[in-house]
Amino acid sequence: MSTLPELFRRLPMAHRGLHDVRSGRPENSVEAVSAAIEAGYGIEIDLQLSSDARAMVFHDYDLTRLTGTKGPIRQRTAQDLTAMPLLGGTAGIPTFSSLLDHVAGRVPLLVELKDQHGQMGETDGQLEQAVARDLQGYEGPVALMSFNPHCVALLRDLVPDVPRGLVTCRYRRIDWPLLRRGVRHRLRDIPDYDRVDASFISHSAKGLDQPRVAELKAAGAAVLCWTVRSGAEETQARKVADNITFEGYLPEIPS
Repeated sequence: MSTLPELFRRLPMAHRGLHDVRSGRPENSVEAVSAAIEAGYGIEIDLQLSSDARAMVFHDYDLTRLTGTKGPIRQRTAQDLTAMPLLGGTAGIPTFSSLLDHVAGRVPLLVELKDQHGQMGETDGQLEQAVARDLQGYEGPVALMSFNPHCVALLRDLVPDVPRGLVTCRYRRIDWPLLRRGVRHRLRDIPDYDRVDASFISHSAKGLDQPRVAELKAAGAAVLCWTVRSGAEETQARKVADNITFEGYLPEIPS
């Protein structure tokens, strides 16, 4: 197990970068990442896969909401995607490798690999392999995570020295209408933590009172949380969580 560095517990993590589309900083954009670096925050980003097996910094499976172009991101090449401006910004969708070059170790990167299976099952390994390739030689603080435990298990084998964790929540039906009931009920109890040799969880801030969270924390797991949107929410979350992933306000950076 690779331990989560202290920086990931201390610096608040800007959710998809320090984004504010009204100020020209779309989520998961170079502009949002640059703003987070300037402010001294850590950064949380998401990764999806292009048609030519490149890791792309993007949250959604479909391009419409963030680019105005319809269709799945996985049906476009990296070259097409990097030339596709994000709505409200000027730059295209970044590749993970270009973003690593841009950050260059200045702040910690908390990286979520989006589930590529659809039902949190075994993956084809393409996104995980792309991430492993991009991380070769990168010396900055980085940690990897996913809702899909099969993804995290593969990362354990591909990049064993990079800290890894599980993104977790209550898995309510209203939030996960397409996920099978049995899958939701299983993942709710975070049964794969030890199997994937995780060192942290990133749990929904609204579910930090789950007994399993307290159990994992007592056993030494770092507990991060998402997504905190005010100082009041942060105060409540920090009663359990070691750190927050935030958006919509500017939290203080602990000394």
